[in-house]
Amino acid sequence: MPAFRSSPWAPLVSAAFLAVATAAPVSQPMAMAQPAVAGEPGVFTIADGSVSLEAPQAWQRVQPKSGIVETEFAIPSEGNAADGSPLPAGRMTVMGAGGTVEANIERWYGQFAQPDGGSTKEKSSTKKLKVAGHDVTLVDIPGTYKDSPGGPFAGGKTIERPEYRMLAAIVEGPGGNYFLKFYGPASTVETHADGFRKMIESMVPAAN
Repeated sequence: MPAFRSSPWAPLVSAAFLAVATAAPVSQPMAMAQPAVAGEPGVFTIADGSVSLEAPQAWQRVQPKSGIVETEFAIPSEGNAADGSPLPAGRMTVMGAGGTVEANIERWYGQFAQPDGGSTKEKSSTKKLKVAGHDVTLVDIPGTYKDSPGGPFAGGKTIERPEYRMLAAIVEGPGGNYFLKFYGPASTVETHADGFRKMIESMVPAAN
């Protein structure tokens, strides 16, 4: 496995929530179509409010599309796809869920395919950190994302999204694991990779 790239890098839920959809249909740019959360800053908490993080300023906090997602951000994209249509926005979801770190990462590998038919695991990278007293695993997965926009209970239709990338952080805690999953067009993720990494590395215990 290659070493984790400096600016590169979606949460495994328990069995009932496997394959949660995390992107809008490729034919309709995700843009910033979701309603913004009025008056909410980029600061949010995880782990039952015990850890605080701050999203990059350019990210827009929006109403989560799914009831199992606690916090969600839309990330602006620039440029156009190969067919000339605007690139869809990136998306970051935040939620607590079950499953081991290793099992979640293996499932994420299965959500991507490689154009050359190679191993997604071999083209991905991971990195371990200790931040704010928590073990954190960073994951970076490129490739064609096999999206299920209707969710796990909507018939299982899959849409392939070429040239996508996922950066994710699994934050371990005594009450369970938290998953921060940022994915979208590879160019968008590359542009915002440093902001994602800084957000994770700068998390602090929340003020009481």
